[in-house]
Amino acid sequence: MIAGIPWWILAVIVLIFFSGYMSFRAMIAERELEQQYAEKEGKVYIERMRKEREERDKKRQQTS
Repeated sequence: MIAGIPWWILAVIVLIFFSGYMSFRAMIAERELEQQYAEKEGKVYIERMRKEREERDKKRQQTS
C-alpha cells in the first residue's frame, strides 16, 4: 500500500489514464484517415469536372 491506498486502486487509475491516452491516439488517427479520404474524393471530383469541361469545349469547337 502506498499512502494507505491498495495497489489495485492505483492500477485501476493508471489503466483509466492509459485508456484515455489510447482513445485520444485513436481519435487523431481516425481524423487523419478521414482527411485523407476527403482529399482523395475531392481529387476524383475535380478530375471528373475537368474532363466534363474538356468534353464540352470539344463539342463547342466541333459545332463552330
